[in-house]
Amino acid sequence: MGMKWASILVLIQISCYFISGDCGKVLVWPTEYSHWINLKTILDELVQRGHEVTVLTSSASILVGPNGSSTIKFEVYPTSVTKDYFKNLFMKWITRWTYLPRDTFWTYFSELQESLREYSDCTKKFCEDAVLNKKLMTKLQESKFDLVLADAVGPCGELLAEILKIPFLYSVRATAGYTFERYSGGLPCPPSYVPIVLSELSDKMSFIERVKNMLYVIYFDFCFQVFNEKAWNEFYSEVLGRPTTMYELMGKAEMWFIRTYWDLEFPRPLLPHFEFIGGFHCKPAKPLPKEMEEFVQSSGEYGIVVFTLGSMVSNMTEEMTNLIASALAQIPQKVLWRFSGKKPDTLGPNTQLYKWIPQNDILGHPKTKAFITHGGANGIYEAIYHGIPMVGLPLFGDQFDNIAHMKARGAAVSLDIFTLTSTDLLNALKTVINDPSYKENAMKLSRINRDQPVKPLDRAVFWIEFIMRHKGAKHLRPAALNLTWAQYHSLDVIGFLLACAAIVTFLIMKCCLLGCQKFVKTGKKEKRQ
Repeated sequence: MGMKWASILVLIQISCYFISGDCGKVLVWPTEYSHWINLKTILDELVQRGHEVTVLTSSASILVGPNGSSTIKFEVYPTSVTKDYFKNLFMKWITRWTYLPRDTFWTYFSELQESLREYSDCTKKFCEDAVLNKKLMTKLQESKFDLVLADAVGPCGELLAEILKIPFLYSVRATAGYTFERYSGGLPCPPSYVPIVLSELSDKMSFIERVKNMLYVIYFDFCFQVFNEKAWNEFYSEVLGRPTTMYELMGKAEMWFIRTYWDLEFPRPLLPHFEFIGGFHCKPAKPLPKEMEEFVQSSGEYGIVVFTLGSMVSNMTEEMTNLIASALAQIPQKVLWRFSGKKPDTLGPNTQLYKWIPQNDILGHPKTKAFITHGGANGIYEAIYHGIPMVGLPLFGDQFDNIAHMKARGAAVSLDIFTLTSTDLLNALKTVINDPSYKENAMKLSRINRDQPVKPLDRAVFWIEFIMRHKGAKHLRPAALNLTWAQYHSLDVIGFLLACAAIVTFLIMKCCLLGCQKFVKTGKKEKRQ
């Protein structure tokens, strides 16, 4: 079977080369966990269309790597960072972010920035081990790639593109607040109605909320660093042999793929080199495994509830699991809970634990009534695609904003997992299951997501192929990217006009004063005469 598919792939690539001439070679700089799972959907589609995809990954990678069934090529380079160290650091970073005290603004963001600095330093080490590996870089240059596809939360893809002298594009989730989208991408972000990232606000803000949003904007602009910019700038300048900055190189991206759409995103200004592709990984549900299907069917008319906190949350405290299990035991629905750890003592007979579940297939099952989720973008979009209302238990990152957006759309109830009680979870489940408005709003979002002239995945692949065909997409880049901050906000023009007005005012006043003095002197002279 393996030889058969390999032969088919070769035929596709040969026919693509001779017939359309559009097939290309894509180099990928990925990040881990859900970002990789998401990005791999695009890569698989590129391979299916005859393109050659090579993923550059370190020997310490957690999920990114070759497997027997993949037709994607992997270039694994050595690094001094061990896989165990990287995984432990990643889990430590996630756990620290999850348990940060959210009641104090300055404490939360100062500790968050410290955690991001650790992640930044580790990512920078991976970048150093790649670009300073002369043998590896020679091999990449000889491979004659057409494009670099990178994730903006993991710097280095833009440096690779600069070294290889080829165009690159980004895949990214957030669209408000992070400096690499607003300043490197030039994306407008009016704080009067565009909620800043991590603010958990909607686009319809009260005066106090607009004050909060403005303070967030100011803080992100002047105080908060997503990465250790100084260290990255020095490294990039050293590698390229000329003064440069990380954000300057990031600003050369031909296209930014935003992994949301107008079903989740609030209306806001957009630029032509930003493309929304939210939900591109979603697809119709497949049949469930036999035993799982039997459990689902045993739910009868009540249906089922799906509960998962994603791939990055392996366990919870015993107290928390018992609290949740106690609430789940009180609902008439059957529950499929993705969980690894000690079995909760309060687990009800209606709840089945699984170390892994086919999330998309279960959410697409006609008996699914609700989805308990941490709010990861992948799960959110699978729920939107299948029209399933949600109970949100956000933990870190964009999850708070995702759930806040779903709550604003009337398709979710949001809970704080750290002040959660069994009654809270029970009432939230009863609300989203028994109040028909939640299902109606979820189905409305599903219809919006599905009703597009071009499927998100096809749109993403089109732009990748477009950039390879035309060696970039410079015609889509706004002139704002070549302006300084003062020029962008027309501060130089305003200053010039104010100076002109001041000079004219001064001259008029001077003339008036001279005229008055001359009039007074003339009057005195006539009086003496």
